[in-house]
Amino acid sequence: MPAAAGDVNSTWTLAIRAAADQGRPRRAVALYLSSLRSGRRPCPFALAAVLKSVSRLLLPAAHPLLAAAAASIHAHLLRLGLLAHPYPRAALAHLYARLPDPSRAHSLVDETPPRPPRGRAGAHSFLVSRNSLLASLLRSGDLAAARALFDRMPVRDVVSWNSMVAGLAKAGHLDAAIELFDKMPERNAASWNAVMCGYIAQGDLAQARELFEQMPVRSNVSWITMISGYAKSGDVHAAGELFERMENKKDLYAWNAMIACYAKNGCAREALAVFNRMLKPHVWVMPNEKTFSSVISACSQLGDLRKNSINNEKKIILGPTVPVDRNLSQIITGYRCQYSKNLVCGSITHLLLNHCLLKHLER
Repeated sequence: MPAAAGDVNSTWTLAIRAAADQGRPRRAVALYLSSLRSGRRPCPFALAAVLKSVSRLLLPAAHPLLAAAAASIHAHLLRLGLLAHPYPRAALAHLYARLPDPSRAHSLVDETPPRPPRGRAGAHSFLVSRNSLLASLLRSGDLAAARALFDRMPVRDVVSWNSMVAGLAKAGHLDAAIELFDKMPERNAASWNAVMCGYIAQGDLAQARELFEQMPVRSNVSWITMISGYAKSGDVHAAGELFERMENKKDLYAWNAMIACYAKNGCAREALAVFNRMLKPHVWVMPNEKTFSSVISACSQLGDLRKNSINNEKKIILGPTVPVDRNLSQIITGYRCQYSKNLVCGSITHLLLNHCLLKHLER
C-alpha cells in the first residue's frame, strides 16, 4: 500500500525535499503545486522545503512577490492547521526574516511557547526560528530588540552567539562585542572573524592582526578578511605576506582579494603578475567577473591600450619583470579587441571568463 501523501516518506514529499536540497527552488515549488492539484494531502515537511525554496529564490528582499509568497503560504498553513508544526513554522519565520520589515517574523515567533517544545526536532526548529528572528533584527539595525531576544533565549548555539557578536561589532559597539565574545561557551572561526572585522572597521589593524595570530583555527574567510583589511589601509606588503602564508591556494576569493589589493593601491603590474600566476597549470584557479574587473582596472592604470600595437601593449601592461604566458597574452589581446569596439564592461568580463575556461579545457 503506498504511503499517504502527507507522510514524510511519500513520493511527492521525497521529490520536493530532494529538489530543495539540490538548490532547485523553482522545481520544488512546482512539484508542490502539482501535488496539490493531484489531490494529495500536504505534508509539513514538504511545506518546510517549499518555504526554504521560496526564501532561496533570487529575489531582492524588498520585492513584492517575496512578501506576497510569504503571506500566501502563511494563510495556507493556517488553513491546513499546520502552522503549529515546528518545521514549517521555523521555515516561515526564516522567510519573514528576509523581508525589510521583520514585524511579521516578530509576531510569529512571539506566538510560540517561551520554552522549546519537547523532542529533538521541536527544540531544533524552535532554535532555528529564534536565530532567524535574531538575524532579522540585527539586519534591520534594531540592536536593543536583538539583545533583548538574545538574553531571553532559553537555549543558544554558536550561531546565536556569532550573530549577536557580529551584529554588535558591525554597528560599532566593539567593546560590547568583545565582552560577549569573552563569555562564549563555544567558539568557531566565524566568532573570531566577527571581532576581527570590528577591529578592521575601526582601522585598528594591529589589534586585528594580533587576534588573527591568536586564532586556534583559521578559515579561508579569516585570511581573506585580514588581507582585505590591509588592502583598505594601503599596506600591500603585509597583505602579500599573508597571502603567501596561506596553505589553501585554491580559493578564488583569496586570489581576487590579492589582485584587488594591488589594483586598488596602484600596483598594476603586481596585480597582473598575481593574475598570471593563478592561471598557471600547476595552480589553475578559475577566474570570475570580479577577477577580471580588477584586471581591467590594472590594465587601465598602465595606459591607453588603443595607442600601441599588440606587442607594445603587452609590454606596457606587464613590464619587463612579469613573464607573459600564452593565457595572459591572449586575454590581453581579447581585452584590446573588445575595448576598441566600446563594449560594456560586463561583455568584456564574460568574454574573458569564457576564454579562460576554454583554455583550461584544452589542456
